[in-house]
Amino acid sequence: MDKDKIRVLILDDEKHFTEELAEFLELSGHVVYEANTVADGMAVLDKYPIDLLILDIRLPGADGLDVLKKVKIEWPSLEVIIVSGHGDMETVIKAMRLGAFDYLRKPFRHIDIQIAIERSQKFLILQHKLKTAEEKNSLISKSMEEQINRQFIGVSSAIQKILEQAMMAAQYPDTNVLITGESGTGKENIARIIHYGSSRKKNLFCAVNSSAITDSLLESEFFGHKKGSFTGAISDKKGFFEISDQGTLFLDEIADMPLNLQAKILRSIEEKVVTRVGDTTPIKTDFRIISATNYSLDSMVKEKRFRLDLLHRLNTLQIHIPPLRERTEDIKPLIESFVSEFSIKMNKPIPGISKTLGDELSRYPFPGNIRELRNLVERAIIFSKGDKLSIEDFNIYARPSPPSSLPSIQTLSLSDLQIKEKQFIIDTLKECHFNQTETANRLGISRDALIRKMKKYAISVSKTD
Repeated sequence: MDKDKIRVLILDDEKHFTEELAEFLELSGHVVYEANTVADGMAVLDKYPIDLLILDIRLPGADGLDVLKKVKIEWPSLEVIIVSGHGDMETVIKAMRLGAFDYLRKPFRHIDIQIAIERSQKFLILQHKLKTAEEKNSLISKSMEEQINRQFIGVSSAIQKILEQAMMAAQYPDTNVLITGESGTGKENIARIIHYGSSRKKNLFCAVNSSAITDSLLESEFFGHKKGSFTGAISDKKGFFEISDQGTLFLDEIADMPLNLQAKILRSIEEKVVTRVGDTTPIKTDFRIISATNYSLDSMVKEKRFRLDLLHRLNTLQIHIPPLRERTEDIKPLIESFVSEFSIKMNKPIPGISKTLGDELSRYPFPGNIRELRNLVERAIIFSKGDKLSIEDFNIYARPSPPSSLPSIQTLSLSDLQIKEKQFIIDTLKECHFNQTETANRLGISRDALIRKMKKYAISVSKTD
C-alpha cells in the first residue's frame, strides 16, 4: 500500500456512480475502493486503513446518518464526505454534527469532490510530507511523478524533446500553452508536467473537458453563480476560473468548445477578471491556461468553427506529441512498464516478454496510441496463463483492417482519415454488439471520447445499422 496516497472508500448503491468516481479519483492519484452495500463497505473498513469515506446518505436498508455515526465511533480519525441527490439543510446539519467534514449534492462535478478532498486534513498532511521529501536528481522530480500518469515514458528523441519543451514552458508560469496530438498520446500528462514543474505547482491543476459541459450550464461552470440566480442555484458557487486562481486551468478537447462559449471566455482569459452569473461584482483571478486538442485548429478557423483571436491567445507556446506509430522505439519500455504495473495490481507473477513482441507490435498502427497499448497489456495480463507474453496474447490482428486499395496514411487527406476513422468505429461497434464501454476499451479511448466521435460522425447505436 502506497503510504503517500489518500485511500478512499466510495460507499454508494449506484454501481455506475462508484465506478465513474473511482476512475476519476484513481487518475487523480488516490487509492480507491468501492462498495455498493453497507456490509461490503464495513468489510473494506475492517480490512484496509482507509483515510476518507465518500458516503451516500440513502442506502438500501440503511440510513446513511446511522452509518456515519457508527463509522465515527469505530474509526474516529476517518474523514467523511456525505453525498446525496435528496439532501436538505436538516440532513446537512445532522451530518456535520455527527462528524462529516463536507457535504455534496448530486449531481456534482468531479472537480468538486477533488476540491473537497484537498481541504481534508489527511490530504494536507500528505502534501506536507511530499513537499519536504527529497527530490530525485532527474528531469522529472519525485513530487512531479506523483502527479502525472507514468504511461508517459519513452526513450525516443521525440519524447525527450517534448519533455524539454514542457520543462521550458514550466519556467514561464503566465504563458498559455497549446498541446496537440492524437487521442491517447498523453496530452494531459504533459499539461501536468508543465503545471507541477512551475511556480504554480502548490495550487490547483483544474482539468476541464470542454465538450462535456451542456450549453445551459456553460456560464455557471466557468464563471460561477450567485445563490438564487437561477432555479437550482441553492448557494454561491465558484466557477472554473475562480477555482484555478494561482493555479492552472487545463482545457481538454478545446476544439469541441461551442462558439458562444469561446467568445465569452476570451475576455476572461485576456483580462483575468470574471463576474459570476447573477452578480455584478467583478472578481480578479490569476490562472494559467493550458489547452489540448486532437484537431487542426487552423482548419477549424478557416471553417469558422473556432475563433482566430482565441487561437492566438491560447497557442503562445505549442507542443505537439507524435502518435505512437511514429516513435515505435517507445513501445518496448511502455510494455515493460504496463506489465509491471498490472501484474502488481492483480497480484500475479510478473511475466517475461518475448524478444520479438516489441517488433511485432511496432507493425500495428495503434489508432488509440498509448491508451490502447495500456489497455491491450492489461487484457493480456488478465488472460495470460504462461510465464512469458508473446504476440498471441495481444488480440490486435483479428480487428477489421482497411481495404488494401486505400492509399497509405502518408498520402491520405484529412477527409480520408475521417472516413477511415468513422468506418473503424462502426466495425468495432458491431464486433462489440454495440456495447459502447467495450468498444471504447478496444479502441483505447474513453467512453466519453467514443460518444463524441459517434456524435461527430452521426453514428447510430441501432443494431439494425
